[in-house]
Amino acid sequence: MLHRKIDEYTDTHPATKQAKEYLKTSAGPYAGSFVDIIYDHFLALDPYEFEEGQLAVFAQNTYRQLELSENIIPEKYRPFFFYMRTQNWLLHYRSTEGIHNSFKGLCRRARYIDDPEPVFRAFLENYEALKIAYEYFFPHVKTFAYHELLYLRES
Repeated sequence: MLHRKIDEYTDTHPATKQAKEYLKTSAGPYAGSFVDIIYDHFLALDPYEFEEGQLAVFAQNTYRQLELSENIIPEKYRPFFFYMRTQNWLLHYRSTEGIHNSFKGLCRRARYIDDPEPVFRAFLENYEALKIAYEYFFPHVKTFAYHELLYLRES
């Protein structure tokens, strides 16, 4: 439930709306999905969220937690977890190559877009503006998620 609430909040946030504009021409209706990946990139690089070396520790802990819960992960999502773990997606979000690979994966799964290259070019061309969107957005989503979690726990 929290994940859904965060997704809704993210999609309607002004920074996300602006970030999608940079990708709209190349990504079409998938601009929001690409922005999610781009936010993951900037989060992975954010020194206020992950001190040097801490992202690798966080990634391994996350994979371990997911392994413990694998039996409750819906069958159709288990292949994603396999690739996520074996290719260490969480750590590779730090690099533009990792983001490029994520864009390719999204295009393989998408119905209406098959070429990630124009979106990747738009990402690189608008890198600083997208980073500013992340920097504006992320403190807001953290506060929202904290309060939403408290609310869900009380419900």
